[in-house]
Amino acid sequence: MGDVRPERGRILLDRVLAGVPANENPLTHAEDLPEREARYAEWPSWAPAELVSALQMKGLQKPWSHQVEAASHVWEGRHVVLSTGTASGKSLAYQLPVLSSMLTDKRCTALYLAPTKALGYDQLRTVQDMNLTGVRASSFDGDTPMNERDWVRAHARWVFTNPDMLHRGILPAHARWAQFFRRLRYVVVDEAHAYRGVFGSHVALLLRRLSRVAAHYGTSPVFVAASATVSDPGVSVSRLTGAECIAVTEDGSPRGARTVALWEPPLIDDLVGENGAPVRRSAGAETSRIMTDLVVEGARTLAFIRSRRGAELTALSTKHALSQVDSALARRVAAYRSGFLPEERRALEKSLASGELLAVASTNALELGVDIAGLDAVVVAGYPGTLASFWQQAGRAGRENDGALVIFVARDDPLDTYLVHNPAAMLHRPVEATVLDPANPYVLAPQLACAAAELPLKTADLRAFGGEVAREVLDGLVAEGALRKRPAGWYWTSHDRPHAGVDIRGSGGEQIVVVEADTGRMLGTVDGGSASMAVHPGAVYLHQGQSYVVDDLDFESGLAMVHGEDPDWTTQPREKVDIAVLRELTRKDYGGVSVCLGDVAVTSQVVAYLRRLPSGQVLDQIPLDLPERTLETRAVWYTITEDLLRAAGLDRAQVPGALHAAEHAAIGLLPLLATCDRWDIGGVSTALHPDTGEATVFVHDGHPGGAGFADRGHDKIKPWLHATRRAIAACECPTGCPSCVQSPKCGNGNEPLNKQGAIQVLTIVLDAIT
Repeated sequence: MGDVRPERGRILLDRVLAGVPANENPLTHAEDLPEREARYAEWPSWAPAELVSALQMKGLQKPWSHQVEAASHVWEGRHVVLSTGTASGKSLAYQLPVLSSMLTDKRCTALYLAPTKALGYDQLRTVQDMNLTGVRASSFDGDTPMNERDWVRAHARWVFTNPDMLHRGILPAHARWAQFFRRLRYVVVDEAHAYRGVFGSHVALLLRRLSRVAAHYGTSPVFVAASATVSDPGVSVSRLTGAECIAVTEDGSPRGARTVALWEPPLIDDLVGENGAPVRRSAGAETSRIMTDLVVEGARTLAFIRSRRGAELTALSTKHALSQVDSALARRVAAYRSGFLPEERRALEKSLASGELLAVASTNALELGVDIAGLDAVVVAGYPGTLASFWQQAGRAGRENDGALVIFVARDDPLDTYLVHNPAAMLHRPVEATVLDPANPYVLAPQLACAAAELPLKTADLRAFGGEVAREVLDGLVAEGALRKRPAGWYWTSHDRPHAGVDIRGSGGEQIVVVEADTGRMLGTVDGGSASMAVHPGAVYLHQGQSYVVDDLDFESGLAMVHGEDPDWTTQPREKVDIAVLRELTRKDYGGVSVCLGDVAVTSQVVAYLRRLPSGQVLDQIPLDLPERTLETRAVWYTITEDLLRAAGLDRAQVPGALHAAEHAAIGLLPLLATCDRWDIGGVSTALHPDTGEATVFVHDGHPGGAGFADRGHDKIKPWLHATRRAIAACECPTGCPSCVQSPKCGNGNEPLNKQGAIQVLTIVLDAIT
């Protein structure tokens, strides 16, 4: 292994801990993960010498075993998913068969899909750098100049794009791509584990539309998917692609030793938060402190921050701290997030790849597949929603068989607190299965409309789109006048295609453009579904380290107008939510406790925002007048009779706070079991709900029609509520705090909350259903 230093991670951890004040002890657990030896294979006999030589010139002397196993399946015409760890060279598994085919058959074409532009550009560069004869690889996405698009359609053989462009730019205009589709042999679906929830459901149906258009031109392409390590990848990716996929999961790549540290920021003395709750130092502030120490040590570091704003703030804080030491170091730190303009994004990617930047605070835009090698440390600030994402992010450390450090910094949040105090749940638990539901009628209806606009739908097509469920949705589209039913099938009725109005990322509306009022300069975009939360009037908006305050949000024009200002506070929205039961799908009664799954209507409105100092202290709450949004979605809920609550010692005055606290904590812990994020779901609790007639706690999906998360919570109700109760009981605070029962998005200002009562409520439910 030469000069590999397995102890490198421990050395870096010791250096970081050396900067921690003596009265603090943030490290809850540290564990050394051993290195893994490589398992090599011979180059396949079918790979042309020109390709093998080009790969060897790039330093790939021999492939690893899993690369050849997956590539051979693809070459022989079988659909495949390769599910191995970060930095395991998954791209070679599709490059080998695709490029071999292109060198031996000068006509064949291939399509590559990535969930992010950054990943697509990186993979395109890799192929172009090989300079192989006749392989014309090109990108086709929203950044492709109009004058280049005709050339790509006519001449490119390997087209690199994303689901958004496939949906809006390629399939609606398939006649202009006829030659490409007639020769289409492969479809590469990179980072397949990213396609989950509503986005995953849209992409699953989009891939069925793609297969249908390809069949129209006489081809049946082989799907080859690359995925991080997930549970049941064959099942998940078969559901995603609509094709039976063979799973290759035995990882033959080497991996350097890693030290993984779990880190809980300390409570801040003499500072209280909302309703007098104790406040921890924020994960962003703690990450900045850790990054500063790592940069001083010369460690190449990548920090993953949950939000765009958080990434900007963490980079700014790190730069400020480093400027006190060495101004040259401060210049080698930057922020990276999606939403940057294309030229800003590419400049930052280039600086990171060249080593000009030493540390980057990023959102998960850099989680997926971008080939960033040689990192000494990764800091994950807040649980990223799934174990698959955590290990994907952690895998950026130690990519070159060198020892490395991974630090998970807990946010002031029930799930994060649970994980840093239960290391086995973080480090030794199987990764989750990907959750998606292509049969969701709110997803299926617009996708079928798009399919019919591309080519008339025939009865034989329905099987791929869900069979009888698809037929029911089509009947609804006919009744609305969107489609016309004829003996030959279903036809789109309008001259205008529906594609532009279908948001496949499930973000709830078209993008809101953020514009600087004084100059008219476009700063970035925010999706319509989260605009009320992110760019409400008075919100602090950060872009490239510059701070702005929102003056006006206009949904009709799709504009948020801002002005430059650098206040001392950040802003945090408050939301009011009501819920109505539309339909009960399943119900189980347990003698005073019932557990249900069903369809609900959720009415929400951002009603105010808090101004909060970096310390966590709340300055004030300012009311807002924004429109209501109604969402029909899926929910899981439980009810408890008044007799059981009384028997547990909870009187009527205590019940609302007990239910409210149990609801908050349950929302925080559901991502432990479902591939979701706390912001993908919501909840409502009430001591007497009009539709159930009893004390009720609801947890609902945050997307129209549901995304499968509430269903997962219903299926796993026992382990979910057990973990929730454990997390509340283990928290050291006396009456409730953000680490257990307070919620950052509570519209009621986290009142009332009854921490002990929540434990009693959960005990009632668990005793009944266990």
